[in-house]
Amino acid sequence: MSEKLQKVLARAGLGSRREIESLIQSGRISVNGIVAKLGDRLDDLNAHVRLDGHSVKISASSEVVCRVLAYNKPEGELCTRSDPEGRRTVFDRLPRLNSARWVAVGRLDANTSGLMLFTTDGELANRLMHPSRQVQREYMVRVFGEVNEQMIRNLVNGVELEDGQARFEDVQYAGGEGMNHTFYVVITEGRNREVRRLWETQGVTVSRLKRVRYGDLYLSKELPRGGWMELDLKEVNYLREMVEMRPEKETFVTPEAEKRKARSQKIRRAVRRHEERVDSSDTRKVRQSKRGNPTAKPGRNKPSGQGKGNGGRSGNRQQRPGQPSTRQRQGGPKR
Repeated sequence: MSEKLQKVLARAGLGSRREIESLIQSGRISVNGIVAKLGDRLDDLNAHVRLDGHSVKISASSEVVCRVLAYNKPEGELCTRSDPEGRRTVFDRLPRLNSARWVAVGRLDANTSGLMLFTTDGELANRLMHPSRQVQREYMVRVFGEVNEQMIRNLVNGVELEDGQARFEDVQYAGGEGMNHTFYVVITEGRNREVRRLWETQGVTVSRLKRVRYGDLYLSKELPRGGWMELDLKEVNYLREMVEMRPEKETFVTPEAEKRKARSQKIRRAVRRHEERVDSSDTRKVRQSKRGNPTAKPGRNKPSGQGKGNGGRSGNRQQRPGQPSTRQRQGGPKR
């Protein structure tokens, strides 16, 4: 049975379908020595597929084990695989894979923090991101400015943005004082800066934005900033069922009795090792700079806000993935 080339390569972990379509349009992918074009289908899994001249290992859908990571993205990290300016990316801290690679399920702005999902199954990532699936994303948002009932009604009923109409599925007030107010908002699309742009139409500015839920998976309070944990088979199959994919039968997660301990240890070690590498790199850069500039002052040029993660900073709103919310919202403007 033939499949579209971008679907096969997404399953191989080369990226989302949209990303692979861009690679095909750029002429960077070939099949059996012939440059691929959009619309090409792959009938033979033994075909010689190359990306930028490098061979790509492809396999049938039944041979790929679907893995999913939950990641607590800190502010300041970019949702890209590499940055020419050397800035940190969300892929820097993820565990390395031998025969696949992590595909991000959507993006978050550099100034937005919170829950991100990564998977080895490009098809799963594509379906979760597609607007037709209407997968809910919930954000905790702090805005600066006066907010009234009419503004909330506007955001729920829908407002016109430059790329079409958009709306919040739900808006709940969570408290505040003075000109600062905190809300929980729900959207079912992943447009660029959509939450921020929606609030801007009402004349208020978003000063903090954090994703706390994707579908029914909540950001765990056990997960520090910059930490990741792999979802178990039940949670993976929840995502697959939500987008009408067959359940996965295999998992790389350790047995339940050892899982909690392994998760916390892996997270702490990964965050510590990453910070040690960054500190070491920054120290070398300062030393090199001092050699070239005798007037340079001693000290490390460590990026701000990159200390050890503290999952408790976001309060009781965070939950373990798959558990229902226990947050009680009170007072303020409501839908």
